[in-house]
Amino acid sequence: MKKKVSLITTGGTIASREISNGLLKSGAISGKELAELCQLPEEIEVKVIDVFQLPSMHIGFEQMLTVRQAILQELQDPEVEGIVVTHGTDTLEETAYFLDLTIDDDRTVVITGSQRSPEEVGTDVYSNLRNSIYVAVDTSLRGIGAVVVFNERIYSAKYVKKVHSSNLQGFDSFGHGYLGIIDNDTVRVYQKPVMHEVHTVSGPLPRVDIIKCHSGQDGYLIDMLVSGPSKGIVLEAAGRGQVSPHMMEAVDHAVRKGIPVVLTTSAEEGNAYPAYSYPGSAHDLLTRGVVLGSDYDSKKARIKLSVLLSADVPIQADAFER
Repeated sequence: MKKKVSLITTGGTIASREISNGLLKSGAISGKELAELCQLPEEIEVKVIDVFQLPSMHIGFEQMLTVRQAILQELQDPEVEGIVVTHGTDTLEETAYFLDLTIDDDRTVVITGSQRSPEEVGTDVYSNLRNSIYVAVDTSLRGIGAVVVFNERIYSAKYVKKVHSSNLQGFDSFGHGYLGIIDNDTVRVYQKPVMHEVHTVSGPLPRVDIIKCHSGQDGYLIDMLVSGPSKGIVLEAAGRGQVSPHMMEAVDHAVRKGIPVVLTTSAEEGNAYPAYSYPGSAHDLLTRGVVLGSDYDSKKARIKLSVLLSADVPIQADAFER
């Protein structure tokens, strides 16, 4: 009896086609066409669902919710062993973590894409898609949440990020490593996350904005967001979580207005942590009501803060310690 996998397509380079002068049209190939081009495993039955065909930077919270709903629909079938989602690489890590936070099912959800189009020499389309299908049906990965499969490696959705704009080794997980590999169609798992956090979302996700901090910065951007539609702010600070002292008045104003402010670090590894005592330090921000974002990068912190707000979960001091 064949194992069943649902393949949900959303566009991206993995479904692109050259139109002229080397330029690509993202999402020009349907999921069915893509599946037919690949040497998909004969022992696995693949059902293709085209959700939309978009470049990944055209995918926002509304589209993420649509993908989530399509996954939940497929998981209603108890015979489905796992899900594969194809996605453009530029925002793949964001959609992957959103699905990780909001899909409460032990079956594996795999997100993949490609750095080269199906028609390019040396394309990674077929290997990434084939490997993802094998990962989706592998029971050793059940219960750990969503994963990203890229260039024969399996990554946790929480820590994976795009690290190269064009190289086939486009994704990595600095400081945490990958969970395993796919070697000649065999899935080998070396480590698993010890926690998997899931929240229920419904309706539109609240707007959360990111501010990348730099030397000499003032509070103008914070004040602008507080006076606008933003429901949360993520600060991507330096080092252990330091910002310019000229921002502190605006930070106080945001906190007084009830807008949660989360502090992350721009460093590739390490935590936002109260190591120093001076205006603008992580300690100073913490004492003013800012939530420390631990080792989350700013984009993942944005996703999580929006999900927590949607789920009506109190934004407590330890909200990002999980």
